[in-house]
Amino acid sequence: MFLKFFKQIVFLFMTVFGTLGNISVSVNYMFSWWGGPDKKPVHLILIHLAFTNIIILLANGLPKTMATFGLRNFLDDIGCKIISYLPRVSRGVSICTSSLLTVVQAITISPRASGWKRFRPKSAWHILPFFLFFWILNALIGMNLIHSITSISLNISELKNGDNYCYFMLESQKTKWIVLPFMVLRDAVFQGAMGGASGYMVLLLHKHHQHVLYLQNSKLLYRTPPELRAAQSVLLLMLCFVFFYWTDCAFSLFLSLFLANNPLMVNIQDFLTLGYATFSPIVLIHREGLLPECCHAQREKLRNYIFYFSIKSV
Repeated sequence: MFLKFFKQIVFLFMTVFGTLGNISVSVNYMFSWWGGPDKKPVHLILIHLAFTNIIILLANGLPKTMATFGLRNFLDDIGCKIISYLPRVSRGVSICTSSLLTVVQAITISPRASGWKRFRPKSAWHILPFFLFFWILNALIGMNLIHSITSISLNISELKNGDNYCYFMLESQKTKWIVLPFMVLRDAVFQGAMGGASGYMVLLLHKHHQHVLYLQNSKLLYRTPPELRAAQSVLLLMLCFVFFYWTDCAFSLFLSLFLANNPLMVNIQDFLTLGYATFSPIVLIHREGLLPECCHAQREKLRNYIFYFSIKSV
């Protein structure tokens, strides 16, 4: 009884809190994007990352939350395919987008003399083809789910899990060995790029820290550039990603080998699946003060509107 109540609270908290957090991040960066003179590629990438997180939480977390509260199964076969296919594709897009974010931020803070500067996007709009490529790539990789997922309401004789509205049908070994290598290759390539870019940023931030210490010893004032502060935020975001991704992988492997029917371990894995989408906006909100900044921007805009209409009425 306590476990069920705990699951209800945690799933509800992660879904609602994570969705609101990602919406606040995306809205803030949208205002910065449209209202600011400098349209940064990193801001566009963060908007896209928040969008994919919202899809994961709504398509994955919301049905699980409703199932834990015992709500009636409202999904037909097509509905099950959608809410299973979208989170898989969005999770892959999230991995690719996080890697792109790290690489672009590393290029942004690289020294002018570095050869990496020539790879810096000339415009934020040059990032859009990458987003299209990520969605097409992951949509193709996850195509097997369309054939292997169905609603439990259509298969009464099948084994049912009370916490799910859908279940996976057994796939052929041929399908598994076609899809699995592509998933492993995708994760290896994009996480390899993420790791290399993160290591490069750590090296640059270390050099910057040594420079700051030198200036402080020389009693000279020095302010950290906004690009370096953004790089620190991106590194924390990547640490959050690495923690949830690899912990989820470890639990998945452990479950498949030893404890496939252990409900506690299955629930922990479900929490980990939603972890990055839920807690990544907290890193950005805490590091960059997005909520106060967004509220201040809205107050300023409202004040300008009131001033404009008061003059117009006179």
